[in-house]
Amino acid sequence: MYTLQIEHGIKDFSLWKTAFDRDPVNRAASGVTAHRISRPVDDPHYVVVELDLGSREQAEALLASLQQKVWNSPAAAPALQGAPKTRILESAG
Repeated sequence: MYTLQIEHGIKDFSLWKTAFDRDPVNRAASGVTAHRISRPVDDPHYVVVELDLGSREQAEALLASLQQKVWNSPAAAPALQGAPKTRILESAG
């Protein structure tokens, strides 16, 4: 299993969650089998998203789609503050 981990600042969680739920990259069709959303207990303006996928190629393709279709569009990502920090993780256990 591979996980696309995304971290970034947000203007407002409710606004961000509404945009996330619109799912502009069609997570299921992209191969996402599960996702987790976390927030630091001391920073309500930051989120960590983990998207589980079956292959590295799927994770890389989803990341490219997010970069091209979502993060550069204020309409698709209205609550985004700053550039997301990303990494692709491989399950090791």
